[in-house]
Amino acid sequence: MRIFLKAASYIFHPLLMPLLGTMLYFIVTPRYLDPEIMRANLFGITIITLIIPVVVFFLLKNLGVVESIYLKHVKERKFPLMIQCILLLLIIKMIFDPYEDPELYYFFVGLLFSAFSALVMVLFKQKISLHQMGVAGILMFLVGLSAHFKINLLVTISFFLFVNGWVASSRLNGNAHTYAELGIGLFLGAIPQLILFSFWL
Repeated sequence: MRIFLKAASYIFHPLLMPLLGTMLYFIVTPRYLDPEIMRANLFGITIITLIIPVVVFFLLKNLGVVESIYLKHVKERKFPLMIQCILLLLIIKMIFDPYEDPELYYFFVGLLFSAFSALVMVLFKQKISLHQMGVAGILMFLVGLSAHFKINLLVTISFFLFVNGWVASSRLNGNAHTYAELGIGLFLGAIPQLILFSFWL
C-alpha cells in the first residue's frame, strides 16, 4: 500500500500536469487537428514545462537553493514558482492563440493564475500542495471540456476524482502536507479553471 500511495507523487508530479492536460485535450476533442501541429505543440510544451524546469532544478540544487524536487520547505519554492510563471506565460504568448485554441489557451492561463497564487502564498510563508493543485486543475479542465464539446467524459472525470484522493492520501501518508495545505491546493488549482470557463465555454 505504501508503494501504491507513493507512486501517485511521481506519476502526477506538478511538472507533468501541463503536458497531461494538453494530451487529454488532443485525445478528447472532436475537432480535426493537424497531426504535425499537435506534435509541434506537445514538443514545445515538453521542452518548456518539463525539460527546462528539470535543468533549472539541477542548477538551483547545485547553488544550494533547493534540496529536492519535492520542494519540501517553503523557502525553496520561491524561485521555482517564479520560473514556472515565466514559462507558462511563454506558452500563452508563443504556442496557443485565444481565438484558434481557446480551450488550451485558457487552460494555461488558469495554470498561470494557480502558479502565481502559490507564489503569493510562499511570499506569506504559507505552503500548499502543488501536487493537489495540479490534479485539481486537470479535473476541472475535463469538466469544462465535457460541457463545452457536449461529450460524455464521466469515466475520465471519475478517474481523476479518484486521482485527487489518491494524490491527497499520498501526500498525507508521506507527511508532506496537512489537510489545510491540501485543501488550499485543491482550491487554487480548481477555481482559476472554473472562473475562466466563462471565456471559452
